[in-house]
Amino acid sequence: MEWFEALILGLIQGLTEFLPVSSSAHLEIGKALFGIKGEENFYFSIMVHGATVLSTLVVFWKDILKLIKGFFKFKYNEETSYIFKIFVSMIPVLIVGLLFKEHIEKLFAGNSFVFIGSMLIVTAALLFFTYFFKNKKQRDINYLDAFIIGISQAIAVVPGISRSGATIATGLINGNKKEEIAKFSFLMVLIPILGENFLDIVGGTAVSSGTPTSSLIIGFLAAFVSGLIACKTMINIVKKGKLYWFAIYCLIIGVITIFFVR
Repeated sequence: MEWFEALILGLIQGLTEFLPVSSSAHLEIGKALFGIKGEENFYFSIMVHGATVLSTLVVFWKDILKLIKGFFKFKYNEETSYIFKIFVSMIPVLIVGLLFKEHIEKLFAGNSFVFIGSMLIVTAALLFFTYFFKNKKQRDINYLDAFIIGISQAIAVVPGISRSGATIATGLINGNKKEEIAKFSFLMVLIPILGENFLDIVGGTAVSSGTPTSSLIIGFLAAFVSGLIACKTMINIVKKGKLYWFAIYCLIIGVITIFFVR
């Protein structure tokens, strides 16, 4: 992998991890355009995913520190409740990961861009729906909301379905507060991403591809910086409720992917 390919793919990962446009779809498209095979660049994927996790920690470090302090008071309080809701949101993706991991891996290995493009159009439809579906009553996220949002996250393991788009849209449809749903969406994915990467590494599924260290570093930095920008930007966009621009984008990219990407 050349350094400029790592730079572009890192930027793609950082931006699309937080924007509701499906990072998995964009990475597959990017690799296809560069002629890069995903299984040969495992460590690069680990690096850029780690970079987006780090950018999330930087953006929400005050909130995370508050949650940790509250949790270690060892009593049921607001912080403990929030952490429990995050764990509840992880149940659906845990079930999918345990029972359907092989099927999901086949979706990625199949590299069917017709399928990926179709799922991008599904993402567009979901984002459009949040624009027309107006829920005037806004409430805090409860345990049932957390579980429903978790189901959306589990569905979003399918390449082309945006994780942030699905979870944020579900929260908006639920009637959850706009200023809370983006934060919850980004925090709820930290443990699943770290856990999946850890299991892949210790499980021996990682195979070195000889990717230059310089490319790994460039990809990491690109994903981290673009992730910081995208994360902060997405929070403001959700507050304003202007997801329809991303719906238009996903629709266009989905159609292009179906007919032109091979």
